[in-house]
Amino acid sequence: MFNIFPKMIVPIIIYAIVAFIAGTGSMDHVLFTIPMMSTPDGWGLRTGDLLLVLGLIFLFIEFMESAGTGATTIINHALSMVIFVIALALFLLVGRFATSTFFILMMMTLIDVMAGFVVTIVASRRDLAVGDGGA
Repeated sequence: MFNIFPKMIVPIIIYAIVAFIAGTGSMDHVLFTIPMMSTPDGWGLRTGDLLLVLGLIFLFIEFMESAGTGATTIINHALSMVIFVIALALFLLVGRFATSTFFILMMMTLIDVMAGFVVTIVASRRDLAVGDGGA
C-alpha cells in the first residue's frame, strides 16, 4: 500500500501549509546561518531551500521505487501524474503558488512522472526479452 502513495505529494502539501498559514514571504525566511570564509554574512538556509532539498529526497525515493513493473507501480505513476496536474493548476491559478520554489517542486513532480514511465517501460521490455528467450 505504501508503494502506491506518490511521495512527491509530501513537499507539495508542506508548501501549501506554509504558504497559507505564514504566507509566501515565509519561503524567504532564513532558518539558520553557517559562517563561511567566502562571505562575511555566511550562508543562510531559507525555508524554500529546505523544501527543495526535501523534494529532492522524495524524488530520489520515487526513482528507486519506479523500477518495478507491477500494478502498484503503474498506479503510483498515474497518481504522480495527477499530482503534477494539480501542482500545475495551483501554479497557474493560485497566487500563493506562483513562486520559484513551487515551480521547481512542480518540475520535480513532472520529472517523477516522466522518469517513472520511462524506467517502467525499459524494465518491462527487459522482462519481455528475458521471458522470450532473448529473441
